Amino acid sequence: MNASQLIVALDLRGKQDALTLVERLKPAGLKHVKVGMSLFYEAGIGLIEELKAQDLDVFVDLKLHDIPNTVERTVDVLIQGGASFLNVHCLGGFDMMQRASEQAQKSSDALGIPPVHVIGVTILTSHQPQALAVDLQTQVPLKDMVLHLAKQAHQAGLHGVVCSPEEASLLKTALGEDFLKVTPGIRPENYGKSDDQARILTPKQALTQGATHLVVGRPIYESPEPEVVFQSILASIAH
Repeated sequence: MNASQLIVALDLRGKQDALTLVERLKPAGLKHVKVGMSLFYEAGIGLIEELKAQDLDVFVDLKLHDIPNTVERTVDVLIQGGASFLNVHCLGGFDMMQRASEQAQKSSDALGIPPVHVIGVTILTSHQPQALAVDLQTQVPLKDMVLHLAKQAHQAGLHGVVCSPEEASLLKTALGEDFLKVTPGIRPENYGKSDDQARILTPKQALTQGATHLVVGRPIYESPEPEVVFQSILASIAH
């Protein structure tokens, strides 16, 4: 695994804190960052442009979920702004996912850049299995629902999905190694807490299960020495 497959979530309050963390991690080998909803809504698309200007891959994590036309237009805006990865919510439906995929190809071609990866969010890693039955009123087992949504994403032309590390092996078997499996809920062995994530694994365990990219946030940015934690994770997955 190379450094670009370790995605650092910049789930910080404010542009300056995010840029300060990036400044600390770049000498340690930082290549790929994630900008989620709260930071994006606060800092705007200008932050994506700044991060891209620092030769970083930027995963814009907004979980787009709207009518197909709105999602299609938003995909174009985000790619024009510098997104290397972006995601849509699989529950938005097949047509929405397909339109997002097609627009990403058009926008990438117009800019003369490699295709921007569009991935689908299946079931949030904060969900427990019983949440489907209680909150969504479905008796479909969680892993079956994840597999169904991932297959739809694949058929719609998406490059992969965001999934729990616990489901990465299932999706690798069903959809192959080239279908991206981007896994949050990653916790180093010595971190000692799960926070609000319900389905978690260590970095090494997640890779063994078939994850292609790891998303790590709080274990890094909450540490007084984030660069040390970042390097230790890289070292743990180097072989």
